[in-house]
Parts: sequence; structure tokens; C-alpha cells
Amino acid sequence: MSDKTAQAERLRQRFALYDTDGDGRIERGDLEAEARRIVEAFGEQENSPKAQALLDAYPKMWDYMMEQAGVDAGEALTVEQFVEIADAQMLSKGAVGFSTVLRPSIRAMVDLCDIDGDGQVDPQEFRKWLGAIGGDQIDADAAFRQVDTDGNGRLSVDELVAAVGKYHAGELDAPLLGV
Repeated sequence: MSDKTAQAERLRQRFALYDTDGDGRIERGDLEAEARRIVEAFGEQENSPKAQALLDAYPKMWDYMMEQAGVDAGEALTVEQFVEIADAQMLSKGAVGFSTVLRPSIRAMVDLCDIDGDGQVDPQEFRKWLGAIGGDQIDADAAFRQVDTDGNGRLSVDELVAAVGKYHAGELDAPLLGV
């Protein structure tokens, strides 16, 4: 499978994850529902500051992508439109694109699973992360080692953003935002 084919397939998987009502289209409300599902999976109350950060970040991610694509934020996207916009806003812009679009969501997820309050994710917290996104089938220890590029035993927001970018580029197999 070529890199472009792998990238498009992973974006299609992301689309299916975001299409929470299964109607073959995604809209802002679908991302809001996915954020609520993640908050619930972390066992966090929706009115907590940590939950509110994620509940705010997912729709803002949608709004940003739609604005950059010149599409009204109230419109729904087909899978083809989503792949095209995500490719233009993230994949084609490399690390900068992923950081711009995903950093607030990943920061909020780090805060949700950060038990010890150090602003990073340790192996125990990473297992909590994977459980919340439905990644129980992933070898948590192996994935952690792949993402921990500086080898310090903790995952920074930068490492996690880079790992999500590598996943979508077909360079890493751990889907850190769920599939």
C-alpha cells in the first residue's frame, strides 16, 4: 500500500470514528459527541475544567478546519470531502499542520489522563489513555516506547502530536486518537 493510500485509509477510519450517528456524513455535532464519549470513558464529569477543555477543543478543531477550507462550520462533510480537507490542512503541511489542528485536543487529553499532574503521560496514564479511546487491543508498552522518542519514560504533548502525525502518515501503527 502506498503512503498516500495508507494516509487516505487512516483518514477514512478517522471519519468513521467521528461519524457518531452513522449517517455517512460528519458535522460539528459529531465531534462534540466524540469528545463527550472520550470524557465519559476517562470517567470525568462533563462540567470539570479538564472535561470542558476537551469538549471545547474538538468543535474548535472542526471550526478551524472548515474555516481554512472555506466551508461553513454548519455544513456536513462526506468522507471524500473530509479526506480532502484533512489532507490539505494536516497531511500536506506535515508536523506544522498536525500541531496547528490537533495540539489543543491532545493537550486536553493529556490533562484528562495526567494523574500525577506533571503535564506529561507516564506508562500507567498512557494505558488509561488507550482504554479511553478504545485502544485496548494495542500493546501499550510497545506503543509507549515508539512514542517516547526522547526515552525519558514520559510522553510530552509534542511527542504525542508527532506520533499522531506519524500514524496518519503511515509511519506508526498506534492510533492514539482511536479508530
